[in-house]
Amino acid sequence: MRRNRRAKIVATVGPASSSPEMLKALHFAGVDTFRLNFSHGTHEDHAKVFAALRALEREIGSPIGILQDLQGPKIRVGTIRDGKITVTAGERIRFVPEGTDGEAMSIPLAHPEIFAAVSPGHDLLIDDGRVRVRVTGVSDKAIDAQVINGGVISNRKGVNLPGTVLDVSPLTAKDRKDLAFGLELGVDWVALSFVQKPSDVIEARSLIGDRAGLVSKIEKPSALESIDEIIALSDAIMVARGDLGVEIPHEDVPGRQKELVRACRHAVKPVIVATQMLDSMVAAPTPTRAEASDVATAIYDGADAVMLSAESATGLYPIETVEMMDRIIKSTESHKLYRSIVKASEPDVEHTPAHAIAAASADLAEAIGAPVIVTYTSSGATAARIARKRPPLPILALTPDERIARRMRLLWGVHSLRSEVADTYDAMVRRAAGSALAEGLAEPSQYIVVCSGIPFGQAGTTNNLRVVQAGNP
Repeated sequence: MRRNRRAKIVATVGPASSSPEMLKALHFAGVDTFRLNFSHGTHEDHAKVFAALRALEREIGSPIGILQDLQGPKIRVGTIRDGKITVTAGERIRFVPEGTDGEAMSIPLAHPEIFAAVSPGHDLLIDDGRVRVRVTGVSDKAIDAQVINGGVISNRKGVNLPGTVLDVSPLTAKDRKDLAFGLELGVDWVALSFVQKPSDVIEARSLIGDRAGLVSKIEKPSALESIDEIIALSDAIMVARGDLGVEIPHEDVPGRQKELVRACRHAVKPVIVATQMLDSMVAAPTPTRAEASDVATAIYDGADAVMLSAESATGLYPIETVEMMDRIIKSTESHKLYRSIVKASEPDVEHTPAHAIAAASADLAEAIGAPVIVTYTSSGATAARIARKRPPLPILALTPDERIARRMRLLWGVHSLRSEVADTYDAMVRRAAGSALAEGLAEPSQYIVVCSGIPFGQAGTTNNLRVVQAGNP
């Protein structure tokens, strides 16, 4: 399953896409990594999807990535008398820590961490920001507020607090159970919701270890204040534009997206751009022009992957949506301005042998017109370093670790395969040349670039670069 594009597609599995037949169709349409959203579905549901994907992987002989997305804390108002109330701008309202059958002066908000953290001047956004209120006073028994933007507050609507850092773990009791289940299944990535600060990532890492890659979802403004530390502690980043777009001004989201993509590229960490990319295709067979431009913008930014949510999970046209995203990526990457735009945001090479060799392999391959760069990697780091250069040719990454091969399905431009360990340097070169031919990435007598580390199988030792003929290593 070699793709004729560099950026990857992540698709969410749901009722519209959970059958083995549909999963296979979606993979062939272009999905590289499948997202299991643990905000919905049972463990049994997710286990069936996981088993179907691993069976498909064995059938096609190519690794498939599986990402577990944890729900995280959900902050919601309680129940309201008659199911809803309408509030108007300027009106005074009150939130209380207990109770049911609430009204404007007693809206239940059963989250003591909010009462402990908010201060006068902080805003609360209700129902994805449709209603905005500003805190005027706080006590143990009530939060008084004034309505800034009026609207309807109905039962169990979500609450966002853009100016407040809550003393709450990103891992609820449910998340911990879900995480243990996902790790037992063998998911390749775990996405952590509600990341506010670096210690949240450290907490998750203590539970995950190296059993899966850790994706930090950036959806809180407070995370942006410590973003370099969060990126450094994570294995990948997801720009979760849904909640982020609620908590920061809409006009700031595009710039923040560019900053995050560039920061991840500099740190050699894959980055996923997510949320509402082709949202109209939940109910329509084609996207809006603005949505097509949104996907293209993420590709021009240099994102490793773009993600589908409801479009593939519950939409009416899951296959068509993946095919559309695939076409947009291909068209963008083949545009005459693409190379110059991506090149302009290229980070400086770090002054280490591993980074220098990886960057040199990309430059050398382009200079001699090589059709592919082949790299041996035990952790995926060498492939990621080469991908950071965004070379105009595919990267064939060979690894003896099947888990790493699956994780690399998220990396820009990387075609990953599990390969047996090469016990000698000559064997490594022969296997590289043979794999390039077998995967259709090179023809006999073409020169290819091989990047590796010696001694073999030791992470962080990228130190060797060689040019060989595909048919005559």
